[in-house]
Amino acid sequence: MSKPILTLTVNPALDRIVTADRLVFEDRAYIESTTEAAGGRGINAARVLTSFGAAVIAITTSGREIGRKFEEHLAKDSFGKEIVKIRNAIRINLTISDRQGLSIKLNELGPLLSPPEQQRLIKATEKLLPGASWLMLCGSLPPEMDTHFYTTLIKLAAKHNVQTLLDTDGDALLYGVEAGPTIVKPNQSEAERLLNSALITRSQLVEAVQRIKAFGPNTVVLSLGSRGAIAATSSEGVLEVTPPPIDARCPIGAGDAMSAAMVWALEQNNPISEALRWGVAAGTASSRLPGITLANLEQTREIYKQTQVTRLVV
Repeated sequence: MSKPILTLTVNPALDRIVTADRLVFEDRAYIESTTEAAGGRGINAARVLTSFGAAVIAITTSGREIGRKFEEHLAKDSFGKEIVKIRNAIRINLTISDRQGLSIKLNELGPLLSPPEQQRLIKATEKLLPGASWLMLCGSLPPEMDTHFYTTLIKLAAKHNVQTLLDTDGDALLYGVEAGPTIVKPNQSEAERLLNSALITRSQLVEAVQRIKAFGPNTVVLSLGSRGAIAATSSEGVLEVTPPPIDARCPIGAGDAMSAAMVWALEQNNPISEALRWGVAAGTASSRLPGITLANLEQTREIYKQTQVTRLVV
């Protein structure tokens, strides 16, 4: 039995997904359906990993009435869970989509976590590290949280020889990359904020991954949505991964599918170039699906066959 992959979602949400007939300004639209699900980047990644056949434990927080509903939905998922209770209510994230594929995403900032609650979350994660292979640190930190929170966990994971993937934004990303995670996976806006510069041309994107890699991570994957990804790796230089053109329906969660598939592929002892192909394929396959539906292994494999890797810099 392989060691489980841990996903950590510090700022989970009760996702409320509203489907309307059309999204237009200054005219009424009609709601066709409303669904709720347990959401958060690490929860999404855990779902994809489970559908790919990996063993997963999702670590997350939960609080108050919204937390109770979140846990009810989470109970439907078959992966392992480690839930740290907090005093405040977790957030609600609202997604409104229409039949044409337009989406509006409105996220609450999330609850305040007291310093003792933050410590309990670190302890809950540390307890599981000795038996794990990877720790995926997924998503934003709630307001006023210690911005070195992920840094602490990356260092703890390294002590236990556990590899880490960091997928976050802002100061948590800035301090996290310097702790030397195995993979850091910003999207274009996150990378622009980190480097404080606009990334427009291909050469700027290549320079960006090299600059971020110089901060300390082993591999930097710059996720470019429908254009694939550019990555700076330690073993294979700078790589560009290009997916086939598709009709995207809903890109929400595609980045989480990408992170999950990369970690899954590396767990299967694939080289980083192959892991990147699997990651981009999973993200692309997920964005073809309606709502927050994430691609399974079969749907990912179909796109993987049409995904290309090019070496840009040795």
